[in-house]
Amino acid sequence: MFSLNEKVQNLTPYDPITGQYPIRLDANESFITLSKEMKQELAEELQSTHFNRYPDPFAAEVRAGFAAFYGVPAECVMAGNGSDEVISVLMNAFLQKGDTVITLERDFSMYSFYASIVECNNIVVPKKDNFSIDVDRLIETANRENARMIVFSNPCNPTSLVLCRDEVRRLITSVQSLVVLDEAYMDFSSESLLSEFSEYDNLLILKTCSKAIGMAAVRLGFAVGQKRLIDVLQAVKSPYNVNTLTQTVGTVIFSHPEYIRTSIQRILESRDDLYKAVLKLAEAFPERLTPVKPDTNFVYVKSAESRAIFAYLKEKGVIVRCMGDCLRITAGRNYENEAVTEHLEAYLKGESR
Repeated sequence: MFSLNEKVQNLTPYDPITGQYPIRLDANESFITLSKEMKQELAEELQSTHFNRYPDPFAAEVRAGFAAFYGVPAECVMAGNGSDEVISVLMNAFLQKGDTVITLERDFSMYSFYASIVECNNIVVPKKDNFSIDVDRLIETANRENARMIVFSNPCNPTSLVLCRDEVRRLITSVQSLVVLDEAYMDFSSESLLSEFSEYDNLLILKTCSKAIGMAAVRLGFAVGQKRLIDVLQAVKSPYNVNTLTQTVGTVIFSHPEYIRTSIQRILESRDDLYKAVLKLAEAFPERLTPVKPDTNFVYVKSAESRAIFAYLKEKGVIVRCMGDCLRITAGRNYENEAVTEHLEAYLKGESR
């Protein structure tokens, strides 16, 4: 029998919640879908698609659209099949077996997973009790361990907190490591380093179209960095990694910048409404809920009853994300926000019993 190597023998596939539920607030997706007019524009573009041909290996048009929207040079942008592929590619490009990668706890779990696949030593630096990043500890650990890479999300998934620009700058300039700054949720905050990425030769910034831009279905992500770093990623990635349909959809969406800006504003309003509603419940039940003021499109709530709350909401047809002693609730449409907070209130008042 063929024997599996050690790094894969105990792996299990990613297992998201499946099934049909009236309200899904677990995946941090946008609740905004395309208008009929934009769908029609997409349909017309797809009419001219040559399905028998490989896609543009450089994804030139969609990179140009992304670059124009975010104000960066297109030559400093690499496109990928979602941010997950970009993370995998950059780790394969810049890391070798035995290198040290630093991740944070709590943070996006896939960073550590991809580091393990390239057989790197993963050091996890814990956060403070209030979920904030201990930058001094992070710098000290990176320098002591001669880390090749530091990767973290800012704002953070799942804590919803953002690290200010000054502290991120201090980190980048205090280490020799490549700093991978995942700004998947930065459209909902104001501490981006995207406008100054070119000043740092050890910085890569990741962006996604799955959150603010509402294109989770098509899988489209980007890396931004100095050209010499992007050239490496372009050389390492598979030749046709972003399919033609995804490139077409992305190009059309980025040609409507006002739609994107309006969508972001709508999501921010929904998030603020959700946070206020959860905060009101926390004030009524201070020993049972502790929400974190968010800089993302979701609300992170600490509760010793998180698993029981999750199960209760699920029974009511509302899916959120249970993460140990916390719940992560994506901002949704008005009726979805109202439903989750009404059911949460019913649970807290004992109406579930």
